[in-house]
Amino acid sequence: MNRLIKETSPYLLQHAHNPVDWYPWGKEALDKAEKENKIILVSIGYAACHWCHVMERESFENEQTAKFMNEHFINIKIDREERPDLDHIYMDAVQAISGSGGWPLNVFLTPEKKPFFGGTYFPPVQAYNRSSWIEVLQGLTQAWKEKKHEIEAQAENLTAYLTQSNNIGQVKNTAINVPTEELFTKTDCHSIAENILKTADKEWGGFGSAPKFPQTFTIQYLLQYYHFTGTKDALQQALLSLDKMLQGGIYDHVGGGLARYSTDREWLAPHFEKMLYDNALLIIVLCDAFQITNDKKYEQAIRKTISFVQEELLSEAGGFYAALDADSEGVEGKYYVWQKSEIENILGNDAALFCTYLDITAEGNWEETNILRVLTPIDEFVKVNKVDRNEFEQMIERSLQKLKSVRGKRIKPLLDDKIILSWNALMLNAVSKAAYVLQDKIYRQLAEKNFQFIITNFKKSDSFELQHTFKNGIAKYPAFLDDYAYLIEACISIYEITFDTGYLLNAQGWCNYVIEYFNDEESKYFFFTNKMQDDIIVRKKEIYDGAVPSGNAVMALNLFKLSVIFDRANWRKRSEDMLSGIVPMAVKYPISFGVWSRFLLLQIAGLQEISIVGKNFVSLNEKISIACIPNKLTMCSFVDNNDFPMLAYRFRENQTLAYLCYNYSCAAPFDSADELMIAVRMNNGFN
Repeated sequence: MNRLIKETSPYLLQHAHNPVDWYPWGKEALDKAEKENKIILVSIGYAACHWCHVMERESFENEQTAKFMNEHFINIKIDREERPDLDHIYMDAVQAISGSGGWPLNVFLTPEKKPFFGGTYFPPVQAYNRSSWIEVLQGLTQAWKEKKHEIEAQAENLTAYLTQSNNIGQVKNTAINVPTEELFTKTDCHSIAENILKTADKEWGGFGSAPKFPQTFTIQYLLQYYHFTGTKDALQQALLSLDKMLQGGIYDHVGGGLARYSTDREWLAPHFEKMLYDNALLIIVLCDAFQITNDKKYEQAIRKTISFVQEELLSEAGGFYAALDADSEGVEGKYYVWQKSEIENILGNDAALFCTYLDITAEGNWEETNILRVLTPIDEFVKVNKVDRNEFEQMIERSLQKLKSVRGKRIKPLLDDKIILSWNALMLNAVSKAAYVLQDKIYRQLAEKNFQFIITNFKKSDSFELQHTFKNGIAKYPAFLDDYAYLIEACISIYEITFDTGYLLNAQGWCNYVIEYFNDEESKYFFFTNKMQDDIIVRKKEIYDGAVPSGNAVMALNLFKLSVIFDRANWRKRSEDMLSGIVPMAVKYPISFGVWSRFLLLQIAGLQEISIVGKNFVSLNEKISIACIPNKLTMCSFVDNNDFPMLAYRFRENQTLAYLCYNYSCAAPFDSADELMIAVRMNNGFN
């Protein structure tokens, strides 16, 4: 056993029995590197990463390789999900060195923590046009002995580059006092949509070619852009992308849940890991799709995805676990794939039609086995095969349940059972949105329980300070910008299904905390790390959407909405300053700025401020919740609440009234949802 045995991360514990003398990131390892003047090898990955497991088996479990590593390096293992700050810094370094990145991430540092060389997967012998791992280790050891000064100079230059590249999105003085209508334009929104559609795969959905990621931020932009403009091409590509993913192998037809990405253009073969955040983001965009189309297949997908999360990723106490591994029994995807003969034995007379519908063949559709996928949409399939639609749907559902029962007896992939605040906040937001859109009380209870879990286990008492991860009763690592930003956003969402103003007061408190501890006055953006953190070489500011939303983009939206809720003009001004510095990049590279782009849509469309006050506010609010209004902010109360401007001086005895304010003017109060909705539809800055 090495020092990782004392850790709680499943990924670090996987390496606790390696012959490599691994250290966790911390003072002991870093001090030892300085004292012994040794190169630091930092190896970063995560529990559900297939190629991380491959490199471990090939190299880190090899006694001779481990002996060389122990003799010449200080070896540090990092779970990227526990320390995304370190992962961001050293991923940027490796991308600058090699032009690409990914996991496993292996980066070499001077004893002062400064990177000078790195890469991703290295094979045990030369292969894939890559040097072997031992060759890399030997070459760096020799270079450290003979060319140490050159390496240190390279590390200084690379660190300077990382610092300089962090100076992004500076707000220009010319933007100060410029009217919003000049700063943010419809033309920019149209250009973003056009540039997205230029990258669209019009046959299989999604954007670009293989490998394909869900790109839910981009899909959500297209859906909302369609809502405001009526541009059918945008709607068509958004729905095509969702449909092809839900029909493909990236989505688990048996148990529900989305895998991280597809290795091919057709969404057939994923790396089978299932991450909490991907499924949260899928639920959110499916809610938009359902509201716009009222198509029941999107409601079914929402419910099946939430069921997967409840069954596989929900702790008894109400926290959501991080991920399910890609591998089981050392084989990628083994848990999820099928032989045709298996299915025939399980389903009997239903097998033939089932196999035809789900692309199951004797030779297999992937590595001599089968991943379930739909190639012909159900409407077309039942017509071609002349079967009754209802009976066919019942047969498919019955058959999937039988397969699920059989699959449940297989050895399951490893569960990464650490609980990450930011990912929980994303799922809290998703479940709250589903509860709102579907008017589902069970989902509301799930959201409330998860929020209570967060407050109980991540929040320091008598403070708005939060921790990042939780496992085995221990909360660790100061929370990052994403943790706060996503949780503030989730508070606004859960308020809209409970109308408990305590959630908004928490959001306000966390917003104040972010401004105090993550602030960068010069650029108006926020650092990823707390100003008290001292074990990193650079404080980064993340503005791009990656696998998860940009914390800065979410904070900009939070500031905008909270500025209305609490009448904080300075917060609104800051949010608009943040957006103004991003718009040129969002127009040019919209795939990387989906959340910012949605904020731009909101600026142009205008915010619909809806206040409902009176004893029947619940029923009136339910009638408007099913409608797609991406640009609304709703507050409800039985009586006046003068602590909140939207609820102040609105109560009328024996009446329930809805108030609508838009673009700094308010309409006469409404006493019916239908009248309110007519007025809402008239308010559209794109008209």
